[in-house]
Amino acid sequence: MKNDLKQAVRIKRPESQATPVLFESIGEVSEYVSQIPPKALSLMEKYWPGALTIILSAKTRKIPRLVRGGGQTIGVRIPNHSITLEMIRRVGVPILGPSANFHGEPAPFRLEDLDKNLISKVDYILAGETKLRKPSTVIDCTVFPFRVLRLGGVVDI
Repeated sequence: MKNDLKQAVRIKRPESQATPVLFESIGEVSEYVSQIPPKALSLMEKYWPGALTIILSAKTRKIPRLVRGGGQTIGVRIPNHSITLEMIRRVGVPILGPSANFHGEPAPFRLEDLDKNLISKVDYILAGETKLRKPSTVIDCTVFPFRVLRLGGVVDI
């Protein structure tokens, strides 16, 4: 079944599109990025855990090309979800955090919204709902001034 999922991901998600990575702590993030600019650090301290994904320069030797979408950056976030944070703690490494949808389809916010074809390709679904029902805000902190790439759960940046 996992090979089916790999193929589905390849077909549905462009290899040039990076996958967000979920972390347990800012200290853990620092192990995977070249630097955390002061403004990015203040955003992390203010909005994490929460719906803010920050794009930073990746340590490319630690982050696989497919996760980076072939680029030099990584999207990082500490989720505001106790079960997800506990999973990260227990596995001892960051985990990938893409939306539970095929590329180009709307992000689901409830179990009922999941695509049945996607469900058939995975081994386990952790039932639950998002608190905000919005995607994360994405801000690129590799450029100056920083750029908001997508407005979502955090709007007062």
